[in-house]
Amino acid sequence: MSKTRMLNRRHTYLLLVTLCLIMGKAYSSEIVRQIESNVHLGAATCATSQCHGKSAPVEGRNVHLDEYTFWIDQDYHSVAYKTLLNDDSKRIAAKLGLESARSAKICLDCHADNVPEDKRGPKFQISDGVGCEACHGGAENWIATHTDANATHAANVKAGLIETEKGDVRAQVCLSCHLGTKDRFATHRIMAAGHPRLSFEMNLFTENQPAHYSVDQDYVERKGLIPGFSLWMTGQFESAKQQVNVAGLRLHDGFGIFPDFAFYDCDSCHHSTNNLRWTRARADGVIPGSLRLHMPNLVVIRSILDAVGTKEQIDNLEARRKHTLLAAQGAKGKFVESAKSLEAALDTLYQQLNREYSADEIRKVRRSLLNSAAADRASDFAEAEQIIYSFETLCLTLGDIDSCSSALDSFYEDVQLFDKYKPRQFSKIAKAISGKF
Repeated sequence: MSKTRMLNRRHTYLLLVTLCLIMGKAYSSEIVRQIESNVHLGAATCATSQCHGKSAPVEGRNVHLDEYTFWIDQDYHSVAYKTLLNDDSKRIAAKLGLESARSAKICLDCHADNVPEDKRGPKFQISDGVGCEACHGGAENWIATHTDANATHAANVKAGLIETEKGDVRAQVCLSCHLGTKDRFATHRIMAAGHPRLSFEMNLFTENQPAHYSVDQDYVERKGLIPGFSLWMTGQFESAKQQVNVAGLRLHDGFGIFPDFAFYDCDSCHHSTNNLRWTRARADGVIPGSLRLHMPNLVVIRSILDAVGTKEQIDNLEARRKHTLLAAQGAKGKFVESAKSLEAALDTLYQQLNREYSADEIRKVRRSLLNSAAADRASDFAEAEQIIYSFETLCLTLGDIDSCSSALDSFYEDVQLFDKYKPRQFSKIAKAISGKF
């Protein structure tokens, strides 16, 4: 089975759901400022056959020139607004007491390029959904520089184009949609009304999302090249940092005396009482019957450290992770302090690990992921999900995805249903697989 067919088989539904969900703003205020600082002219501005509206890629040019056509035909971002018109969205809006999903700010902020009125150009339409400028920034200034015969990427960036070719920038832009921020977040109330659970792994979603660009020699000369492993690792760290950052800002903004339960492991409550999951080793000090803070990317980062890190790095991360887990059981002040400390530690750790890696080192990290799963570290469904996504990503990076097919089939079959997930069963499957890698 080809790579494309296998990826599409597993992820088409997931992409359709997730790409049309939370279109929030990055926790990095600078990214938000850049995206919204200039007027958004609207997708139609790019749609003519003289610009990006051709029916097929044009040979001999440094861009395809069919990007608008590709977006409208194949990119799920283009139907994000239309999701607000379906019956599920209508039911969610009704339960939340909203007049209409298609007019409510809480929905439009997520399913459209909902910039302020004074930042909307003459061809801007909110019904376009998540268009070009939602990721690339308002084109008010760079629409001129990028069509100039002597245009350079640097000039476009100076004019406001977002540098999504950079791993950290891309991660912040993507996570502003696929995780949420202080101001726009899929709260427990929204999920209780019917909003699906969010799930994201940047490199794998980059692989699955139909690309409207080609990373060829010209692209590399203009924008550089991010190796697949580096993009994956950057995505894991940025996801972990943003999860902790947003939790620190709004964990205690629930209803009444309750925190916002969306920040905790969903499995803490949403599983059958016949499917007991608590074990002392897996709990990290969190007592039975209490809630466990949701930080699924940390099991992946620990796997990276087990493979290529030092004992000091492992011990430091584990100490801060456990401290934050326990702090989330108590008062706001203590948790906020712990969350900030963990976020800073993750940032420092990323700087220490951000380098080029050999194929042997990447294989070692892949084995470490399987070892983490086999050691029963995936205490909740989301952690198992991140391990699987990461394993598949590294198979793609190493170019041996076909040899991973059987292992991936076993993994995906086991985690098809959120409410049926059993950590011990996942651990057994990982043990059976790990010897092959």
